[in-house]
Amino acid sequence: MRLLIDQNLSHRLVAALANVFPGSLHVRDVGLARADDDALWAHARDAGLTIVSKDSDFQHRGFVEGFPPKVVWLRVGNCSTAEIESILRRHASDIERFEQDPSSSVLILG
Repeated sequence: MRLLIDQNLSHRLVAALANVFPGSLHVRDVGLARADDDALWAHARDAGLTIVSKDSDFQHRGFVEGFPPKVVWLRVGNCSTAEIESILRRHASDIERFEQDPSSSVLILG
């Protein structure tokens, strides 16, 4: 499973999580660092990526529009990149099950 990490999260997560989520990308890696949500959504859908974001707009859109793409919403306040990495590592198996679930569009982690 490949993730598309939103601009509100550090680009360093791609390298930090490469052994768990190989092939993942940060929005800046694909020229979308300043893009609007529609462009990110379309890119993730077309490329088969799961969006990871702290932005509740993606969570809402996932519930309303469904998937693809799927959305992992990190419901956390200000925290370090290391803490975000830890959350994603700790929930790697949950994220994998979520990705395989044909009925779920949003996974909320906190």
